[in-house]
Amino acid sequence: MDLEAIPGVGSKTADRLRELDDPEAALDAGDVATIARAPGISEGRAARIARAAIRARHGDDGTFLGTDRSREIYRSALSLLQERAVTDYAARRLETLYPSASESRIEEVRTFAEAAAERDPDPAVLEALEGVEPLEPARDVRVRDRCLATGDAETYSRARNAVPELSVELVEDARGLAELARGYSTVVALDERFLGVEVEGDVRVEPEALADPLSVVPERALDFFARNRDRLRAAAAVARAADLDTDCDLDALEAALAGLEGDGTVAGDDELDALERAVDDLDAAVSVAESVANDRLREAIEERDVTIEGADLLSLVEQGAGVDSLLRRELSDEFAAAVEAAREHLVDALGVPDHESLVRQAFGDEPTFPVEADDRVVSRLREQLTAERDRRAARLKRELAESLADLRDPAADLVDAALELDVELAVSRFARDFECTMPEFGDEGFEIEGGRSPLLDVAFADVDPVDYGVGGVALLSGVNSGGKTSTLDLVALVVVLAHMGLPVPAEAARTERFESVHYQAKSQGTLDAGAFESTLREFGGLATGDARRLVLVDELESITEPGASAVIIAGILESLAESDSTAVFVSHLAGEIRDACSIDVTVDGIEAVGLEAGELVVNRSPRKDHLARSTPELIVEKLATDPDGDGAFYERLLEKFGGNRRPAQSD
Repeated sequence: MDLEAIPGVGSKTADRLRELDDPEAALDAGDVATIARAPGISEGRAARIARAAIRARHGDDGTFLGTDRSREIYRSALSLLQERAVTDYAARRLETLYPSASESRIEEVRTFAEAAAERDPDPAVLEALEGVEPLEPARDVRVRDRCLATGDAETYSRARNAVPELSVELVEDARGLAELARGYSTVVALDERFLGVEVEGDVRVEPEALADPLSVVPERALDFFARNRDRLRAAAAVARAADLDTDCDLDALEAALAGLEGDGTVAGDDELDALERAVDDLDAAVSVAESVANDRLREAIEERDVTIEGADLLSLVEQGAGVDSLLRRELSDEFAAAVEAAREHLVDALGVPDHESLVRQAFGDEPTFPVEADDRVVSRLREQLTAERDRRAARLKRELAESLADLRDPAADLVDAALELDVELAVSRFARDFECTMPEFGDEGFEIEGGRSPLLDVAFADVDPVDYGVGGVALLSGVNSGGKTSTLDLVALVVVLAHMGLPVPAEAARTERFESVHYQAKSQGTLDAGAFESTLREFGGLATGDARRLVLVDELESITEPGASAVIIAGILESLAESDSTAVFVSHLAGEIRDACSIDVTVDGIEAVGLEAGELVVNRSPRKDHLARSTPELIVEKLATDPDGDGAFYERLLEKFGGNRRPAQSD
């Protein structure tokens, strides 16, 4: 696939897409999640690229929606779908669904939608989906507690490229390794010549390490899982709740994630936790241990009367002795007990039994006051604990990374499956909420049975069902607020959804495979000469050629004077009747237009059956071949039958309304 052949994809975007493992497959599938993994491409941009690629694949020129109002209907339909998506991803993914004249594209989506409509939008699944998001890529991590070592320049270059997360050091001999071991908790030597060399510290000789970078830098794998831990857990919950068929071992994934902290460190290892606490608490524990010893020794001194003979005092002075000598002579037992208490406290506080011998050496046997820990021993203890902590953490990370290594691709597929499930469930919820059915294609025009528009500002359950069908051209008449515009909206919505490949809000529906939909909304006031001319040019283009168009027009007469409007609309209808178009024109001048037509144009009517408490009672389904009465006519008719009114006057007015009526062809 030539990526730059996709509309809107330039050379820079194409280069970014090529960084994906299989950009062609992602574009063919409209896989927004995968496309959005390309560097610098957001989900919104990914959706637009996917839609453009789909159009290109199906030879779709993107001109199906021919007017602003038809595009508004599509956006309204799309919004209804997106409102039923849980994840932002699904809302974006739904943007790849669009109305098309391409039969292959329509059938492709119909296959998807028919399966999606069978999905059960279980509340437990919807709740689990709230935590699912597209996976984030692993970050560039930097590990400072270990390094790679080599004496070969070529190996040095390969190592820096293969494992950028670690420092790579050049060494000449074992002495160089020993120096590195003093600065790093782990040194991985890459040269076979170092095999058998004994060096103090954690020095591993692994000539094949570059072939398996995970063994020396497990953080590379762990960071991905740590960053996406919550998303993976949510996806696993979705898979369980929805009984998704997945290649991912959910038990293994959840068990591995349980051993991983959000920062990429290992969780749940008691020994590692103890070492970490010991390193963190060492200074504080030593300080408290010193206080324990000094408090006990001070108490012993305060309770003890020490008497020194003059000769003894003189001897001590001559020897240059100080308090230490006095302690050794007079309070040796008390000092030993105080030091032992300090040692016991430090051992208990640190909780690292494998290092108890060195911990005890922190307090020496030589009497002194105040009692102080040996800084050199404490420093050595810190080094040992830190090295042991880092070695154990690295080993646990390697083991965890190995258990997760084979789960990365299945885990990514698991998240993608959960996100795609949300797309399917949005379609299912749409179909269920609006009692939809899959439409049929065939024959001329359209036919809707029991259609209810979800675009109205009333609860869907309160919407009256509408039956309506047109083949060829027709005028739609009716009272004000009787539902003429909402009927046009319903027709447009059904046709647009059908050409998106989606179910439609009706008990049954059939539509011709239209090449475009042109919906002319009601004009707000009379147009000036320039706008009037532009409107006529637009209809001139629609009335020519043999394209199968659906043309919906709402009260075109408002663009100019009523008398001229009727003549113009009659001419437009005559031309559309000669083409392959299907057209419905809503007009209050239906009678005048019919009289001006040189063809036998169908006039349908949304009939008001009367007035109740000042409110119209309307049959929302248009009556075929019937010119509906206007609201003023209904009011005059009501007054003419009022026994308390001037019946003769209103009868004369009522007769005037019959001027534009001709007997219905069939009732």
